[in-house]
Amino acid sequence: MPYDVIIIGGGPAGLSAALVLGRARKRVLLCDAGEPRNARAEQIHTFVTRDGTPPAEFRRIGREQLRAYPGVEVRDVRVAALSREGDGFVAAFADGTRAAARRVLLAVGVRDILSDDLPGLRELWGRSVFQCPYCHGWEVQDRRFAYLSPGPEWVRWGVFLTGWSRDVVVLTSGAYAVDDAARDELRRAGVGLDERPLRRLVAEGGELVALEFADGGTLAREVLFARPAQQQTELVQRLGLELDEHGFVRVDALGRTSVAGVFAAGDLTTPVQGALLAAAAGMQAAAGLNHELTVEHALSGDAAPARPPAASRAPGGTGG
Repeated sequence: MPYDVIIIGGGPAGLSAALVLGRARKRVLLCDAGEPRNARAEQIHTFVTRDGTPPAEFRRIGREQLRAYPGVEVRDVRVAALSREGDGFVAAFADGTRAAARRVLLAVGVRDILSDDLPGLRELWGRSVFQCPYCHGWEVQDRRFAYLSPGPEWVRWGVFLTGWSRDVVVLTSGAYAVDDAARDELRRAGVGLDERPLRRLVAEGGELVALEFADGGTLAREVLFARPAQQQTELVQRLGLELDEHGFVRVDALGRTSVAGVFAAGDLTTPVQGALLAAAAGMQAAAGLNHELTVEHALSGDAAPARPPAASRAPGGTGG
């Protein structure tokens, strides 16, 4: 087979895994369809040494660093289908080409389901509407926050947001009842509660300025935090991988899925999401892949991958 691993997804998880596997002298094909989940974000945050880096620049740097490793190939192509053939897998690409590998690493993230039932949500996503305060809270600190809670179990998250602003209002949009204990916690934390059904988000100059409710009333707000439903990509769904109770791909500590030979890393495996976390998961999965492949090569009598020419290798070191 021409490749040891096909990595599907060129974000932080995929780039990190490709780097680890390239340094381990594995033959890797990194496939990137060019639709990053964080495309609407202006900057990546809480990633040490890369805080404030635009997502496109982060990917450019990652790809540039992969060029030092001859075993890593990057293609801007969508994987249309994935099938098992013999002891490995064959990926069929949208451009009509195919490639085979011993293993597959899924790093495709998840899809955020932005409902059109709330006009303005999709347009303001990544500008005034955010999911993660760790990623965006610093930039909007002390502004007027609203938090659209998806269910009664999430209402108390409004108290957590007071770490970034003391002006927080929790919204239920009339979808469920809030119990007395949660109401008391919000009151004690100084967090407001508005249970009226939302009609739309009001924007001026591309920024949120107010919420409009079904009864015609409005509430001035500058920032909305929301937790939209998430869905696995079609490719992941077709593979029939085991999912956990929340709909995320179930993996072990080294990224192995329920399908032998298929690994997964990043946002598709966990609701605790972020660029640095995805990159760390990519490294962990790559370590698991490398261990499996190295042992497999050795026990089968296969020759180890050829070392790159000395002129292309960086000086050795003792650190990771």
